[in-house]
Amino acid sequence: MVSAPGPLDPGLFEETVAAVALFAGPEHRLVHQNAASCRMLGARPLGLPARDAFPEPDADEFLSVLDDVIATGRPRRLPDSREPDPGATEQARYFVYSCTPVALPDGPGVMVVALDTTAETLALERFEALVSAVSQMVWVLHADGSAEEIVPGWEELTGAPWHGWMDERWDAYIHPRDLEGLRRGWLSAAQNPPGVFEHTFRLRTADGSYRHVFTRCVPILRKGRAEEWVAAAADVEDSWVAALRERLLAQVAEVSGGSLDDAFDALVRVIVPDLADSCVVLLLSPEEWPLPDHATVTARRVASATRPGLPTRPALKGQSVTVGGVVREVLESRAPRTFRLPAGGRVPPGLVPAVTERWLAAANATSLTLVPLAVDDIVIGYAAASTNGDTPVPGPAEVELLRRVFHLAQRPIRRALDLQQARRTALRLQRAHLTDPPAVPGASLAACYQPASSADEIGGDWYDAIVHADDSLVLDIGDVAGHDLTAATTMGQLRSMLRGLVWNKGPGCTPAALLSMLEDAAEGLDIASFTTAVHTHLRRRPDGTWAMAWSNAGHPPPLLVPARGRPLFLTGTGEDPPLCVAAGVPRTTHTRVLAPGDTLLHYTDGLIETPGASLDDGQRRLLRAVAHHRDEPLPELLRRLRELSDDRDDTAMIAFRAHVN
Repeated sequence: MVSAPGPLDPGLFEETVAAVALFAGPEHRLVHQNAASCRMLGARPLGLPARDAFPEPDADEFLSVLDDVIATGRPRRLPDSREPDPGATEQARYFVYSCTPVALPDGPGVMVVALDTTAETLALERFEALVSAVSQMVWVLHADGSAEEIVPGWEELTGAPWHGWMDERWDAYIHPRDLEGLRRGWLSAAQNPPGVFEHTFRLRTADGSYRHVFTRCVPILRKGRAEEWVAAAADVEDSWVAALRERLLAQVAEVSGGSLDDAFDALVRVIVPDLADSCVVLLLSPEEWPLPDHATVTARRVASATRPGLPTRPALKGQSVTVGGVVREVLESRAPRTFRLPAGGRVPPGLVPAVTERWLAAANATSLTLVPLAVDDIVIGYAAASTNGDTPVPGPAEVELLRRVFHLAQRPIRRALDLQQARRTALRLQRAHLTDPPAVPGASLAACYQPASSADEIGGDWYDAIVHADDSLVLDIGDVAGHDLTAATTMGQLRSMLRGLVWNKGPGCTPAALLSMLEDAAEGLDIASFTTAVHTHLRRRPDGTWAMAWSNAGHPPPLLVPARGRPLFLTGTGEDPPLCVAAGVPRTTHTRVLAPGDTLLHYTDGLIETPGASLDDGQRRLLRAVAHHRDEPLPELLRRLRELSDDRDDTAMIAFRAHVN
């Protein structure tokens, strides 16, 4: 057994450039002052209590710190500054006092190290680094690998006695996932002095759990060689957890406007590898929130992550598991549960999908922790986190931290759920309005609607087609500003009003007149919204051609693909302003004749707008695509054109093709 270190020898500090004073006993009698301390603080009578040795009026805080160090046994650091007298030319001076409990020949005491931080010498800078790092443990590491503990703390933190050598016995307390990085960083610093080595790693504590520790090692150079290192280590678990919380919220917030799956994907990437070797999230279907009694329910795998070095995780699609009794107990109790796995990573059946069971076995899983996921007190699923290989099985502290992380994610997950619900509502509303095109004598019609990939990009776009009693055809395409449920609702109102006007006014009313009527009605009924639209009339003539008349309210121009010739945009004599921005402005009707075999395409701007590219670029891409696929049947043509969109915005299209006689 290694004996405890003896009393501190005051002579150790006589030659140091830092000011050192030693105080002993409950009255803090001044028992030693080195030369640097006498120069900095003034020589004080030895043997006097600190209150008498330092009678200055502003010394009360310093004296209270000495009391606190003796009472708690923990080091303290006290900053101080001295302003020059008014009118003096010298600059202000700044100091740091490090007060550390030490063992003195006369019993317990306090070592005070005072440093003038305004000095610019290399020695003072290094000592400042040491003082700033002083916390739970301080030791000196010698070139032969031996180490002496200056400020005790190792045994209190780890439960093991200090053994005096930085060897494999010390390594046994480092988390296996952190050991290689710690060794690599230390080797680099040792080979390249005078670099300061800093590293954060997990250290096994007395109860078997791991806590994050930050260490800072400063070399002591002699003739250009680092013959010793002074190291300070601090327990930073609380600050590490706080930083993890901020990182979690920041990463999940980045995708909180996306889908629920995206939000959970961001969450598992925070957990792995810091808190687990792998993590998979499984959600119950919304119809099963809250968890029904005695009903068979399934959980779908929606997100997963694994640390580097493990087998590639399986794909997400088509994976679910029937929620069995064990998982139901975990969900109903709202408490995490850890399963220690036998050699080979064999998982009890029914905890995770079969494909995940096989992966855990292949990845040599040693434990699986199930954590219920609840939002607004409703359980929506669970997470399954594993340790693999030589990673220690998590203890209660690690499991509690994992639970806390998932709890912190409730707000962004709630937002994703709300957006998902709004998206479903808007899409149902959207699809209720976007009915299949009618049959048209002498022509073909096809239409499609593609919602945006982002959860908050919903609503707004619509198409419509109406056949009058005389077989003339009306085509509409429109886009209400906004990407939310309000836009979808306004779209439904405007589309319904336009349909009513079209049917009531009949085929004799011009497109310009109809759009003006729609604008007047929207303004009068207080549902006005910035809206672009193209309203088109098509009438078949005896020779097989079609007379086209249209009015454009600020919308991308229709695209004509002639049976022969190059595709072109129908700009007419210019566009009128969008609806509900300049009420009362006269609108224009444009005309053209379509030949048999011609194709007319109406579309919304989601088809041609791409971030970072101009609208002209999008229109050129559309021209090239329709030219290449012009002979495809209309449904296939629209499918090909949908590939032009990056799905950032919703897209509607309706296409007309005149039959060849």
